[in-house]
Amino acid sequence: MGESASFDYLRSGDENQQVQTLLKKIKYLEVQKQNAESEKVRLQREIEALRKELERLRTPPLITATVIDRLLDGRAIVKSSSGPHFVVGVSQLIDTDDLFPGTLVALNQRTLSILEVLPSSKDPAVSGMEIISCPDTSFKDIGGLDEKIQEIREMVELPLVSPELFEQVGIDPPNGVLLYGPPGNGKTQLAKAVAGETSSTFIKVVASEFVRKYIGEGARLVRETFKLAKEKAPAVIFIDELDAIGATRTESSVSGDREVQRTLMQLLSEMDGFEKREDIKILAATNRPDILDTALLRPGRFDRLVEVPPPNKEGRRSIFSIHSKRMKLKDVDFNKLVDMTESVSGAQIKAICTEAGMFAVRERRNHVTHRDFVRAVGKVMHKPCADPGSVESIFR
Repeated sequence: MGESASFDYLRSGDENQQVQTLLKKIKYLEVQKQNAESEKVRLQREIEALRKELERLRTPPLITATVIDRLLDGRAIVKSSSGPHFVVGVSQLIDTDDLFPGTLVALNQRTLSILEVLPSSKDPAVSGMEIISCPDTSFKDIGGLDEKIQEIREMVELPLVSPELFEQVGIDPPNGVLLYGPPGNGKTQLAKAVAGETSSTFIKVVASEFVRKYIGEGARLVRETFKLAKEKAPAVIFIDELDAIGATRTESSVSGDREVQRTLMQLLSEMDGFEKREDIKILAATNRPDILDTALLRPGRFDRLVEVPPPNKEGRRSIFSIHSKRMKLKDVDFNKLVDMTESVSGAQIKAICTEAGMFAVRERRNHVTHRDFVRAVGKVMHKPCADPGSVESIFR
């Protein structure tokens, strides 16, 4: 009896162990099943995405066209990209109120029906003119031009920020400012400061970018630039080196000169045309105001001409202070440096500070001395210097 009971106990133990083993296998298989189902769902989604992508790639391309007019029966007259005009139907999914002359649309290849209203196209060169990341230059970084800064802020910033002041006085806000003067005196720096401090859209373009090979291309770029400014208003348009297209018109028979003159006439029309552009201000700069066309300089286009001359004594001291504020200086007499740099430009003063720092780097010093500045003045101003420590040796 004892042996039989012991045998039954062992057998029941083996059965329990087998049951536990089977339960573990069942749990493992259930986990495997769940993983397989998850993988199946993922693959089904991937197949569906690939199927949609395949259908999209198989979709025939559409033809772009421009709406010329809208008919009373719901159809429209369009000009295709290839040239001819067509009277076409309009999809019921499109609101006919969105179809006005000049609208860019997409046409079906076979029926030429309008299937989609497209956003207005812009030349990539025009789209790249908008300054997305503003420069870190501020008016505090510009020395010796306090009066000019005040004039620019009155003409450019104030009409955009506080237009009600002009309404109360009863005058129209000014349209634009032309900065002129010798190179290196801060014209572009002033424009950078406007871009850095104004909350308006800043569009920067060099006038030579408007000069194109084919007839009408330059005028189209000017038109699209002002269109971009209107869409992004309030905006400031800065045209650098204006003399590239703004020179006095002549009776030249050269096709390139005539195209530049067409571009200038488009600019004149945009600056003072039929449409008011109260939220768009123009800032331009040139080194050659003497060759600019008189039509460009009249009030209504550029209401204020601001001369940016070489800095005076106080201005030079201020510029030295600005460009040397991060430098480690030792025994530097800026009063003497200001007297030594008579009639130099702001850009030259910045170059002098840089060269003085380079002399210190060359000698492995962590500070800049007055002697370094004296040598830098001689190098930048191209003056012979026998004794670098002597002022008289430079200005003899």
